[in-house]
Amino acid sequence: MSWAAALPLMVVGSSLIPGVAIFFLPEERTATRTTLNLAGAALKLLLVGVMFFGMLNGLSYQTRLPLLPGIDLVLSAGPLAMLFLSLSAALWLVTTVYAVGYLEGSPYRSRFFGFFSLCVTATVGVALAGNLVTFLLFYELLTLCTYPLIVHRGTEVAKRAGRDYLIYTLTGGALLLLSTVWLYSLSGTTEFQERGFLSGLDASLHPTLMLIFALCIAGLGVKAALVPLHGWLLKAMVAPAPVSALLHAVAVVKAGAFGIVRVVYEVFGIEFSRSLGLTLPLAVVAAVTILYGSLRALFQDELKRRLAFSTVSQVAYIVLGISIAGPVAATGGLIHLVHQGVQKITLFLCAGNLAETLGIHRVSEMNGVGRRMPWTMTAFTVGVFGMIGVPPLAGFFSKWYLGVGALESGQLWVMWVLAGSSLLNAAYFLPIVYAAWFKPPPESWPDERCFGKKETAWALLVPPLVTAATIVVLGLWASAPFSLMEWVGLIVNRTGGQ
Repeated sequence: MSWAAALPLMVVGSSLIPGVAIFFLPEERTATRTTLNLAGAALKLLLVGVMFFGMLNGLSYQTRLPLLPGIDLVLSAGPLAMLFLSLSAALWLVTTVYAVGYLEGSPYRSRFFGFFSLCVTATVGVALAGNLVTFLLFYELLTLCTYPLIVHRGTEVAKRAGRDYLIYTLTGGALLLLSTVWLYSLSGTTEFQERGFLSGLDASLHPTLMLIFALCIAGLGVKAALVPLHGWLLKAMVAPAPVSALLHAVAVVKAGAFGIVRVVYEVFGIEFSRSLGLTLPLAVVAAVTILYGSLRALFQDELKRRLAFSTVSQVAYIVLGISIAGPVAATGGLIHLVHQGVQKITLFLCAGNLAETLGIHRVSEMNGVGRRMPWTMTAFTVGVFGMIGVPPLAGFFSKWYLGVGALESGQLWVMWVLAGSSLLNAAYFLPIVYAAWFKPPPESWPDERCFGKKETAWALLVPPLVTAATIVVLGLWASAPFSLMEWVGLIVNRTGGQ
């Protein structure tokens, strides 16, 4: 096997092998487990970097292994795949550092980190999938590997959340399986192509293809938390903070959104999707999800639930961007795939710090917390301003491109959705920031929570500070050469967006 064929397999294996090894470690082997976790995450990021720079120099990477008669298991590193792969690898290293500190002294760490590593294996498999069958296999593996993390605490609430998660996601997976088999029977292939592979089919099949598109979006929309398929996400907030960050920023929700992008661009093709009249209904679903999630977030006192409804809203920006079917809007949607991940992981890691250090779980308990945990709340504030879209932070550029793209495509109603959502973002986030920095702390805080004490453990503090700094850098670097914007522009151009 050549280096170009082996590298995608090595990216997948860099978390698979440590993950399997961790399952067999006794609980007391903390140092070995931590070393395997961090070494696997660091190696994966290094391999992704090698792959990325190779692609910049004109190299291509693809692994193809026999799977079924006429169907191969394909791992392929195209521009779109690299966007999601790079995000996953970078944020996984950050989340791993955080999880090591968060779970220090907790039981069942070998089980947790074993499945944690298998989750990143499934996520990078989703990113690198070169056809729908490979995508489906890793997509369903992600479901199975995430379930033990959601129920990790073993409480009745956690078990109920896990059951609901399986009901939702396995049903979605069944719809995606049906769609995949149906598409293969019609087209004879499931290979992703940059402008889709269905436009050449006979016009008599167009009604059938429209139905298949709806099934694909429903199957993927479960993990993407599109309304009304989002219910599992709120219940899954019972999981530990690293898992919440995993669900919202890196793996599950983002895998669903990424799958929708691939179906629109690399299965149907954006031009064919538009000619079938599929993009406008998808945009309406995304718009409803954006406004619904924002409205529900406004009335949540539990911090993680407020952030969860925010995720429902924010991930739908990605779907809205690609369904407007214009190059500028598509750029905004794909950029938000990265920006939302970095911003949301910052917020969830900070929420975990508040819960672990001060026992704070509710917005109403956050008065004065910025004085006690200034670094954590600084990172949280940066994440909030990024979500609202304050310039020059990363989130501003996502919304700017979405807005300009809506005007360019003549979709003026989208501007009202973006404006309303941004106002609601401010309405449910700014009161948290104000209370944390400007309201006096409660007198009931015990002595060990008083000012001047150590903020929190370094392993919990450094990750959100790194991701908060990344939000600033992504914003300031937006128009620079070799920026994320330039990479996304290449993707949009190659997939027929302009």
